[in-house]
Amino acid sequence: MSDKKNELKFKYIFDDSYNPVYVNGAHGGVTPRGELVVNFYLERQPLPNSISHELAANGSIGRESAVEPADLQRSFVRFISSGVVLSHQTAKEIHFWLGEKLKEMEAIENAKTALNSPPGSDRSKITH
Repeated sequence: MSDKKNELKFKYIFDDSYNPVYVNGAHGGVTPRGELVVNFYLERQPLPNSISHELAANGSIGRESAVEPADLQRSFVRFISSGVVLSHQTAKEIHFWLGEKLKEMEAIENAKTALNSPPGSDRSKITH
């Protein structure tokens, strides 16, 4: 127990199935109850259900003759891995938290850039 009287400790408990996943996008909106729904997805090219190939005279696999679905080359998949529902207040708190984490990430990137710059160079003056 802490000796500090004005301290509150949060302990984190992880479900056995806890497994962070990579996401590269989100979709959602405000519900009729005023809550925010955010569905996280991974955007990728789709995998075919099937591909057919011609058979060459010698029995080897020849050129591709059909793909199912037919629009495979004009499609992308957004696989939704998880979603969250947030109150207005919680959304504001997470927005603030993300802003702080982005500042930390930018500071790290700026430090890396400074370390990789030749001495005396000013990368901010480089134009393209």
